[in-house]
Amino acid sequence: MRSDRLLSIMLLLQTYGRMSAGTLAERLEVSVRTVMRDVEALSSAGVPVYTVRGPHGGIALLPGFRTDVTGLTTDEARALFVLLSGTAHDELGLGRAIGSALRKVMAALPASHRPEADLASRRVLIDPVRWRGGPAQPAPDLAVLQEAVFGDRRLRLRYRHGGDSRPRAYTLDPYGLVNKAGVWYLVADHRGEPKLFRADRVSSAEVADQPARRRDGLELAALWDTLRRRVDDVPTPVPVTVSVRRDVLDRFLRVHQADLAPSAPSAPSGSSAASFGPSGGDGERVGVELRFRSLGAAGALLAFGPDVEVLEPAELRDALARRAAETAALYAARPLSGRPASRRGRGR
Repeated sequence: MRSDRLLSIMLLLQTYGRMSAGTLAERLEVSVRTVMRDVEALSSAGVPVYTVRGPHGGIALLPGFRTDVTGLTTDEARALFVLLSGTAHDELGLGRAIGSALRKVMAALPASHRPEADLASRRVLIDPVRWRGGPAQPAPDLAVLQEAVFGDRRLRLRYRHGGDSRPRAYTLDPYGLVNKAGVWYLVADHRGEPKLFRADRVSSAEVADQPARRRDGLELAALWDTLRRRVDDVPTPVPVTVSVRRDVLDRFLRVHQADLAPSAPSAPSGSSAASFGPSGGDGERVGVELRFRSLGAAGALLAFGPDVEVLEPAELRDALARRAAETAALYAARPLSGRPASRRGRGR
């Protein structure tokens, strides 16, 4: 709607100052001619907007002009109050600030929108932390990471990679912080290459005196998308075929949802998976196609024990057989004789 676009122009100019007609057109996904017509409409309505010609010109509002948020629609007001749980804000030291900001927004809303916004805040909650994710592990130096990010300074880290026993030293050019599924990540350049660092693996952090050397034209969102794809997109996944007992199929599909092949079922109902006949008295089994990053990652299938049997590839089947045999031999060779029995299950 044009009224929404006019308000968007005012808010953009209020936030960023002078902007070119081309930039406004790109932001609003309209033509430059449409932007100029909208600017004329704003001026006719009494908004102190003006244009400056020339290579360094643009469109701007007179200094001191401010608008409020009374142009918000009902859906926009509701969207503002459907917030993440307060964990992320608290970890950034912004727990009180977000509450105060929302109270101010609520006061500025038209009276007709306040009930919808209040209802949204009490009826919808988004919690980004996975089930059984364990206790939160906030990074002790998260405040230091923020200082470097917002102060545009370089950052010196001692960081422990997964599988490393000792931390390594890095000097980084930070772009920003990302909270994904309750875990904080630092996106930064190391020697001109984008890297991802888990905040809870930072042993120590120190803001350097030098300004951050960010590459021109790169923003946090674009770098995060590139780094995320390195994790999510597997160029040559390992295909794995398994036979799953039907009575555990639902749980198996939930656990390995991210590993399912594109043609594999996501739920037992309507499954297109092949059914295998009764095997060894275990009941009917169902075939499921999976994709793993590596044979090592597929080792997680062993957690289901005899309820899941790897059929292909033979290399993975042999590797799991060896691991199962080594585990069985370990427990058989070291019985815990002479130790007191567990109290679990004892009568009182």
